[in-house]
Amino acid sequence: MTAEIPDFIRATSAAYDTIAEDYAEQCADWAGIHTFDRALIGGFAELVKERGREPVADVGSGPGVVTARLHALGVPVFGIDVSPRIVARARQTYPELRFHLGSMTALDLPDGTLGGIAALYSIIHVPDQQLPDVFREFRRVLAPGGYLLLAFQYDEESDHLHLDERFGHAISLDYYWRRPEDVVELLTAAGLQLHSRTVREPQGQEKYRKAYVLARKDG
Repeated sequence: MTAEIPDFIRATSAAYDTIAEDYAEQCADWAGIHTFDRALIGGFAELVKERGREPVADVGSGPGVVTARLHALGVPVFGIDVSPRIVARARQTYPELRFHLGSMTALDLPDGTLGGIAALYSIIHVPDQQLPDVFREFRRVLAPGGYLLLAFQYDEESDHLHLDERFGHAISLDYYWRRPEDVVELLTAAGLQLHSRTVREPQGQEKYRKAYVLARKDG
């Protein structure tokens, strides 16, 4: 029996379908990713390559820029995203790579098969009550010793943002800001072990701090 798709996944998928072309254009360039983010992605690639040739999932892969970079660094990677139009755009841009339509709430993957998961700025659309289930799902599909890299914005002054418009399009999209220590607590409760955490202050036009958490499944 097919699991029911949560309302927030439907809303997120619909919003990104609406803004797919504009969003893909904005996020199309590896050089546009902050230097610190690029360095962490490179470090993650080295860690998962040390494990061998187990596949890595880029969850919330968007237009595929990070997926393509991990591939260029020698990682056997594939992308997963909730938006059909975003997935179609990524496949068109990177026809040599695999991109699948799917949700982090119910990954269509066997237990214990991934050497790593990169979820960069994608858990920001997951409501608080759903996040523990997402982290348990990440742990389920990770192989023993596999790594999880998270990146997310946070704001000490607020914990939620709702957008009714982006790129001139009417949408309904929610963002959830969380402190790194709260995310680490949820990861630990899900059975994942903290490897490192880092916070970067806003740079240039950025409005929010960026947090990076690297966790590992025991084994």
